[in-house]
Amino acid sequence: MPEENCPVCGLPKSLCVCGAIDREAQKIKVFTEQRRFGKITTIVEGIGDKGKEVSKELKSKLACGGTYKNNLIELQGDHKKKIKNILVKLGFSENQIEVN
Repeated sequence: MPEENCPVCGLPKSLCVCGAIDREAQKIKVFTEQRRFGKITTIVEGIGDKGKEVSKELKSKLACGGTYKNNLIELQGDHKKKIKNILVKLGFSENQIEVN
């Protein structure tokens, strides 16, 4: 049975690098918002497909609550200083992470 080709680049699926290129091109933005009653929330935007798994890992490493909805990861508290190192350990490039 012949191997299927990627619809984007036309290469066989085993040689396709479209996913890696997409992952390198995406920008991840990390910023904080002040919510009701003065609570600070850290927002991570631009993770993509694996948002739910990354959210679970971040909540575990940072020992905080949070959620993943509307392609945004919301974490309770101000974690801007720690989050970049954790994302790099999870396999994201340091160049694509922007902390405001």
